[in-house]
Amino acid sequence: MASSPPFPSRLLYYDGKPRPASSGKTFQTVNPADATPLADVHIASHSDIDAAIASADRAFASWSQTPPIVRARILQRAAAILRERNDDIARVETLDSGKAYSETSVVDVVTGADVLEYYANLVGGGGLNGETTQLREDAWVYTKKAPLGVCVGIGAWNYPIQIALWKSAPCLAAGNTMVYKPSEFTPLHAQTLAEIYTEAGLPDGVFNVVNGAGDVGAYLTSHPLVAKVSFTGQVATGMKVAGSAAGNMKYVTMELGGKSPLLILPDAELENAVDGAMMANFYSTGQVCTNGTRVFVPASMRPAFEKRLVEKMQYVRPGSLFDPATNFGPLSSKIHLDKVTSYIRHGLEVDKAKLLYGGLGKPNVPKDLENGYWVQPTIFTDCTDDMRIVKEEIFGPVMSILYYQTIEEAVHRANNTELGLAAGVFTRDINLAHRIIDQLQAGITWVNSWGESPAEMPVGGWKKSGVGVENGRKGIEAWVRNKSTLVDMNGAVATVFAKL
Repeated sequence: MASSPPFPSRLLYYDGKPRPASSGKTFQTVNPADATPLADVHIASHSDIDAAIASADRAFASWSQTPPIVRARILQRAAAILRERNDDIARVETLDSGKAYSETSVVDVVTGADVLEYYANLVGGGGLNGETTQLREDAWVYTKKAPLGVCVGIGAWNYPIQIALWKSAPCLAAGNTMVYKPSEFTPLHAQTLAEIYTEAGLPDGVFNVVNGAGDVGAYLTSHPLVAKVSFTGQVATGMKVAGSAAGNMKYVTMELGGKSPLLILPDAELENAVDGAMMANFYSTGQVCTNGTRVFVPASMRPAFEKRLVEKMQYVRPGSLFDPATNFGPLSSKIHLDKVTSYIRHGLEVDKAKLLYGGLGKPNVPKDLENGYWVQPTIFTDCTDDMRIVKEEIFGPVMSILYYQTIEEAVHRANNTELGLAAGVFTRDINLAHRIIDQLQAGITWVNSWGESPAEMPVGGWKKSGVGVENGRKGIEAWVRNKSTLVDMNGAVATVFAKL
């Protein structure tokens, strides 16, 4: 007889309460480390989604008129609760996403709470104030930033609670309400977050949760009461979501995928360059949209770079996810495992790339984890720009090393992609670094570092990698609309008509 999942069923959440789905349907979310079920998750029907959106629509009237400082206090309390419960939430994130606890406990909840606190402080301190422009002695223009209305947030599976907070924090701070759909692969955080918001004092209906797959997302994005859609995920899906939303004149924010270049310049310090390449490819088992999977290395540095890189791969340690030494987990799902391994196989058999490390075999993990969705960290070298593993986003721990002769060549090749999410440069020459960064076609860039995205830093892609930005002062602009008013105290219109 099969044992019951260890977690209680995850319900929908609207009007300030958890609620069973009227569809009567559920799916199971699975621990990717060992392929065992974690919880049954209720699937929203169209009538459930209508009810959640109606709840958000009712709440918008009062929440949008709530003074920013009051909204700020509620969100600050929610941030404090998240920090108090960091370890418990991180444990659930580890089980649901397959990320090592050494990561979720210090990154996922913490950085999400930072963004929530950042936007609470921003709006509480007058960050949504408009501008006043004096036109002449008796006339001026003033602007006001108004919330949009009911917004939809569609989360991703790689950073579940962090992305939920990246979307809900500026949305709620600006006075909007939200209906949030987590990824069907990592849904356990959503009800927890909704309950924390309610505990912090968020009024009923301001933050709501519906569960399900792409059909639920499609119904959400096409709903006539929805003013904006914020989506994080792969490019192909994002283009469909953006097309549906834009066709109905909805606001959109799209944070999509990338095939980001990491440029190691000839003067770069070897240890830093190797560490940067490893961070940009193997952190979170390579399941990061900004990963620098195209590593451009000077041909003259090849022997030293490859030797040191292979030596340091011993520090990528798969294993029990709650072992403090583990820093490399499984892939998120069986579907994703099949996708990533198919790319590795293509690299070996079709692209004929040289395998420097890893490959198709599974890493050594404890026996109780052998059924999990594990893959080896893999490095291909001597790659060319036309290889499929170089051109397409794999979203797994697969590094492609490309060698170059001149910096100008490297920059040109780095930009030769339809995507433009992130890029980075490693060099000792900081002036040269700024010049190269300025030439790279990407919305998020780093110098002598990779991956850090603090709350203060706007992040968003160029080209097909996205529309708009999240985080930073610029991020709040995606959740408001502008109203301009011209005031004329002189009665100029009446004077003109009196002369006619």
